Amino acid sequence: MSSSLERKMGEVSLEPSPTYERTPFGKEMLKHFSFDPSYKNLNHGSFGTFPRPVREKQREYQDLCESAPDPFIRYTYPELCDIARGAVAKILNCPADTVVFVSNATTGVNTVLRNIVWNQDGKDEILYFRHIYGACLKTVEYICESHHNIVNPREIIVEYPMEDADLLTLFKEAIKTSRAEGKRPRLAIYDTVSSLPGLRMPFEDLTAACKEEGILSLVDAAHGIGHVNLDMSTLDPDFLVTNAHKWLFVPRGCAVFYVPLKNQPLMRSSLPTSHGFVPKTVGEVLMPLPPPTKSEFVNQFEFIGTIDNTNYLVAGESIKWREEVCGGEKAIIEYNTNLAREGGKTVAKILGTKVLDNASHSLTNCCLVNVLLPLAVSAEDVAGTVTIKPEHVVPATQWLERTLVNEHKTFLAIWFFQGQFWARLSGQIYLDITDFKWAGEALKTICEGVGKQEF
Repeated sequence: MSSSLERKMGEVSLEPSPTYERTPFGKEMLKHFSFDPSYKNLNHGSFGTFPRPVREKQREYQDLCESAPDPFIRYTYPELCDIARGAVAKILNCPADTVVFVSNATTGVNTVLRNIVWNQDGKDEILYFRHIYGACLKTVEYICESHHNIVNPREIIVEYPMEDADLLTLFKEAIKTSRAEGKRPRLAIYDTVSSLPGLRMPFEDLTAACKEEGILSLVDAAHGIGHVNLDMSTLDPDFLVTNAHKWLFVPRGCAVFYVPLKNQPLMRSSLPTSHGFVPKTVGEVLMPLPPPTKSEFVNQFEFIGTIDNTNYLVAGESIKWREEVCGGEKAIIEYNTNLAREGGKTVAKILGTKVLDNASHSLTNCCLVNVLLPLAVSAEDVAGTVTIKPEHVVPATQWLERTLVNEHKTFLAIWFFQGQFWARLSGQIYLDITDFKWAGEALKTICEGVGKQEF
């Protein structure tokens, strides 16, 4: 166990973390991370990563837990978790008792949808956009199925590129259509930054529209904290969940689940249900943990079964590292956004294609960028272009991604969208424009190679 840890039974005292030295953005930042020198991490957006000092702090907590498991889990962990919740609450500009930790954004979305009590008259609808994250769509479908379709989904079809105002109009039209058909638009789920394609959505306007229309807003901010500015006091959503392990440099899997005080009674249970659940029936239930001293909402999510949640505890250390090494959230977001934008243009120029964006560039006001690949999809060969037959779209996609891993030591999400192949790249503080130039050449090589494959 680290000599910096002093402990008493049920108590912990940690010496202050070291003061970190400022490091320039770009390749010099790589020294803080654990990447294989031969690997280029151009897909930060999928699983994130975290710097070595944050990893070391988590291991201190793990060592402390193993030195005396019961005192740590029963008494020390809840106190440290409160401190970590306070740190993320400050970033989100909200009270600490409105945020708890869950393992990922999908869990948060499931928690909301499984707790809402749907009306029995069969009129409730869940609104979502066509490019919703796949796991969230499956959750919506499961909720409708498991409730025997007393609640039903309503898809909003979007064709990109699109201006924010036009998307908002589609959203409001869907609400109007739902009501005209005798339905009840009950809840809307939408992203801060969508996954595939990786585009910033006008989540602020969508949240305001939900409030005006009396619809519950569920913001899937999987790409949120550490990626775009999130201010809960201004945004005021009904529910929001944001992964901290993607862009905030917290070890996987860690997400922040925000529920304002007014809506906490709607969240009857954590997922899974555990010791913090307070049943409406009266009865004596053995509570193996110390008596709760916090709100019912916070207590529900503090302990949901035995699992190593020491990653939650280092959220504050990650924020401190980002402040001292990087200059804070604003500097990080600006660098990553600018790099993604300029990097995307660079890749598109190499490929002779384009970036997925609108005229106002609101879609690329984030740390992700989507570049069109120089591939055609047709039953007949398209002159001057590598052509993929429609029945080969899936195996061609798999070949492209695997070839990036096996031959180029990187990974990029490649997918078929609106009749074309696209690649998504991430801007991040340990990358610079030369990495995007390299990525452009790698993509050019594999696009030429996929046309020679037999599927």
